[in-house]
Amino acid sequence: MALTALDRGGPAPLAGQFYMLMTPAGWGGGADGRPYLPRALSFARAVQSDDGVALDFLFEDVGPGTERLTAVGVGDELLIAGPFGNGFALEADRWPVLIAGGIGLAPIVAFDDELRDLDGVRATTFVGMRSSAHASAAGLYDLKHSLATEDGSAGHQGYVTELVATQLEAQPDSTVYACGPPAMLEAIRVLCEEHGVPSQLAMESGMACGFGACYGCVVPTKDGYIRLCVDGPVIEGAQLDTAILSGMAH
Repeated sequence: MALTALDRGGPAPLAGQFYMLMTPAGWGGGADGRPYLPRALSFARAVQSDDGVALDFLFEDVGPGTERLTAVGVGDELLIAGPFGNGFALEADRWPVLIAGGIGLAPIVAFDDELRDLDGVRATTFVGMRSSAHASAAGLYDLKHSLATEDGSAGHQGYVTELVATQLEAQPDSTVYACGPPAMLEAIRVLCEEHGVPSQLAMESGMACGFGACYGCVVPTKDGYIRLCVDGPVIEGAQLDTAILSGMAH
């Protein structure tokens, strides 16, 4: 599902940052009476204009909050807070390798946009999806990439990490920027460690506020616990013992 929202007067975000979204009406307390919190979503594309910043969000309908967001129509009002957290930081002296898995495509599209705006910077991009139907999301943004699907319906049959391993062997002077499910991020973290390649991983965790007040997204690192919403969501892979953390989505 792709949703475009206009953030009037808001600042331009960095790729990897996120917003908290909810609707002003019909949010929580539905048929089952269940209250729920705003949804933390990374943006895929930000376009600045005189009216504000038009933000594209990608998400799957996997629960009551995202189900309500899928019902938003053209011209409907949304409550948006953000941008929150940090973003990817380009290491200009190394080759950028961008890796997206599933709905983690959003911040990778945004980072690809940032790189295209820089004179002379190019990147190698890999996308991993369950099937060709899911992979069609990348086509919305003209993202040049190598594709892997688990069912083999498009691109390489298998995991995207299989493509990445070949890339890192051929080009060890790379820095990896990745977002995706925890198992994929952990495989990427280990691959990068084995090849001595730096990595920046956009992580996900359940969040209630998005700005550090609730401590709902605390995760362990080698240097102690951090709040993913203010100290992340982009973390260097070298900071982690594992990218599979309790409370993470997917």
